[in-house]
Amino acid sequence: MIHDTAIVDASAKIAADVEIGAYSVIGADVEIASGTVVGPHVVVMGPSKIGQDNRIFQFSSIGEAPQDKKYQGEKTWLELGDRNVIREFVTLNRGTDEGNGKTIIGSDNLFMAYSHVAHDCLVGNHTVFANAASLSGHVEVGDYTILGGFTSVHQFTLIGSKSFCGLGSVVTQDIPPFTTAAGNRARVIGINKEGLKRKGFSAELIQALHKSFRQLLKSRGSKEEIFENLKPLCDEYPEVAEFVDFVKNSKRGIAS
Repeated sequence: MIHDTAIVDASAKIAADVEIGAYSVIGADVEIASGTVVGPHVVVMGPSKIGQDNRIFQFSSIGEAPQDKKYQGEKTWLELGDRNVIREFVTLNRGTDEGNGKTIIGSDNLFMAYSHVAHDCLVGNHTVFANAASLSGHVEVGDYTILGGFTSVHQFTLIGSKSFCGLGSVVTQDIPPFTTAAGNRARVIGINKEGLKRKGFSAELIQALHKSFRQLLKSRGSKEEIFENLKPLCDEYPEVAEFVDFVKNSKRGIAS
């Protein structure tokens, strides 16, 4: 159902069962798939592709032009997956030509009020952005990550899967998967033990990750020697290999 006061561009492709609330605006080159509910006073601009069963609350801005002074009106995209919950005053911007031309957001994410995803970001699945958590351009966020309220993330930063950033974190360097970070400037303070337990990680796996964390980020030894020493754990646990590879390949450095 589309409310009588909503404005929908003739080029928009809207599935038959999509709901669009009062005074919402759907721009040109927008696709909205089945089951999505767009609340009142929402603006969705294109080119944007929105998947199935999303719930977009009032006063959100989806797919608006990137907040980048170099942007000159090029055709860029926002892609949003399925079953996301987007609360009040959330802003999700399209990409830029400097990036890959797309901002891509996966499925089953919760964006609480006033959170922001800037141009060219890549957000995975099952993440939680608490109130006013904000990503600058070109940030990547892994699956099942939680960003605490008012977390701010610097451009081009990587945040690994199943990590946790505490309230008010100012993240300027990469956060490895499976870790907890906090502070201004944010520093990795340990393995995200409680979060990993809730995801079914065994005590042995958590201990292996903790050992890898201590050796890689708290030891003063040679990194090459530490990488070599951790090979048996990497062979035994794919999650340890993921953690080690993330640290090894970080370009901005680890927030340790």
